[in-house]
Amino acid sequence: MSDNNIFSGPGSGNEPDLEKTIEFNIPAAPYGKRIVNRKGFLYLTEFLSGISVMAAELGASRLLSPYFSSSQIVWTIIIGTIMIAMALGNIYGGRSADKDPNPDRLYRRILIAGVWMALIPVLGKYIIAGISGVIILSVNSAYLVWAALASCFAIFVFPLFLLGTVTPSLIKYSVQSLEESGKTAGYLGAYNTIGSIIGTFLPTFVTIPAVGTSVTFLIFAALLIAVAAVYFIGNAAGRAKAAVAAGILVVCCVFGHNDSFAFWNHGLTYEGESIYNYLQVAENSKETILSTNVLFGVQSMKRKDGKMTGIYYDYAMAAPLMAGDPDEAGAGKAAKKDILVLGNGSGTYASQCERYLGDVNIEGVEIDKKITDLAYRYFDMPKDVKVTEYDGRAYLQAVDKKYDVIMVDAYQDISVPFQMSTVEFFSDVKAHLKDGGVMVINMNMKGKGEGSINDYLSDTISSIFGNVYTVDVKNGTNRELFASDSQNMLANLEASRAGIMENSSGTADPAQQKEFYDMMGRVSDSLMSYRAGKRILTDDRAPVELLSMQALDGLIGDETASYRKVLKEKGLSGLMRML
Repeated sequence: MSDNNIFSGPGSGNEPDLEKTIEFNIPAAPYGKRIVNRKGFLYLTEFLSGISVMAAELGASRLLSPYFSSSQIVWTIIIGTIMIAMALGNIYGGRSADKDPNPDRLYRRILIAGVWMALIPVLGKYIIAGISGVIILSVNSAYLVWAALASCFAIFVFPLFLLGTVTPSLIKYSVQSLEESGKTAGYLGAYNTIGSIIGTFLPTFVTIPAVGTSVTFLIFAALLIAVAAVYFIGNAAGRAKAAVAAGILVVCCVFGHNDSFAFWNHGLTYEGESIYNYLQVAENSKETILSTNVLFGVQSMKRKDGKMTGIYYDYAMAAPLMAGDPDEAGAGKAAKKDILVLGNGSGTYASQCERYLGDVNIEGVEIDKKITDLAYRYFDMPKDVKVTEYDGRAYLQAVDKKYDVIMVDAYQDISVPFQMSTVEFFSDVKAHLKDGGVMVINMNMKGKGEGSINDYLSDTISSIFGNVYTVDVKNGTNRELFASDSQNMLANLEASRAGIMENSSGTADPAQQKEFYDMMGRVSDSLMSYRAGKRILTDDRAPVELLSMQALDGLIGDETASYRKVLKEKGLSGLMRML
């Protein structure tokens, strides 16, 4: 009987009980064979595999989001890619273990996966930037999908494929009798699941906020390299491979611990991460700027000379002037107003309201506490602005107070939280407005043609409010929308504007008050009454990610048209000269 047969053959009279015994010949180095025979070590391997897979998935979202946003589209790409890699790894791992049941092969794969994961902080952002540059000049639509998909495949498929081979291989090495096969497979699955649970919570709540995405990858890479090194400790050739892997890890710790995603941008005032966002503060002689994405947009800014920002905040300042008694035209210039900002950010809107309006009560809601900390530290947000760390919609559902103005500024980059874009949400906003109250909402991307995301948002809002006006921000992609049930919005604006120069309750000097007066005149002249359609977003159906992607395609197409033309006419050399 050969070493690989488990019985001589039917009818030989020597058949063992297949319900009790299945033996495998597992060639390995003596130490490796002994350690594999200890199921505790196999369970530890399974546990670390599970924890590393989920850590890689959470790390992938943080690595990609500064470039492509953290929308549901990006999450779908990440999850789908990882599932494909794991499925292929499962198939290959099972076949490989059946063909050659040598644990050396598995632990070499784990070692390679650990090294690859360690290299992600060093090379990942450069790969993303390179792929993005190619995609942006190569495709005409769905830029976000193609760039994120290509980046995810290039960076994460291979190591996740290797980790996908772990479970079927370990089942092969662990199960020695059919009598205990179910129990053993169940224990392996349980350890993998427990690892996955810890790998879900640990990066999100501990390692990423504490030490950043780059170091998080290095930590879990070190765990994979360590478990493979323990297996190979009794094998000279294996020890050499583990030593090389450890050396690469050390090099990556030296060169990959920097969590700068905007690696081309030197001299940033602040760069870091929170549970929710990548955060960047940049300064020049004129302004301080907050961004949560290295490729798209500016979230907040402060002019160092005290002037108006020149962006959408200035337009939104019309809302407090519009608010007032719905039965009394001109009431917008009266009385102290209560203002709520959903998506307070760095407090630019709150600061401007205090500077130009003076006697107002302002509250902010901001889900990201780190942004609020930056607002006080770098953007001089007034200390009397009360900021609650909460989701904007959940906050409305938790309070009964009513406001004269509710500013909705929760749409970051191309990320539109669906729960703050629906009929149900805007109904909550309306319920928290006083009679004559005004909602102002910043819509990030002006779409082209019918059926843009702004059309959907405007139609949805118009189904709730009786009067809706929009104004496009000059030299920008933003559009401000004002909504109220009061017929006197415009009359209030004009009456309030007439009294701006006499207002001395704020901290603005006469020159700044004149700038404010002129700005409100431009807003008044540019307001357009919105004609409502029937494109309604609801909690049940709000495809904001796809609508945002369409708008992004249009913006990128406009911005890159000249580069595409040069590439087509003069080739790559001509494009390089242009750059």
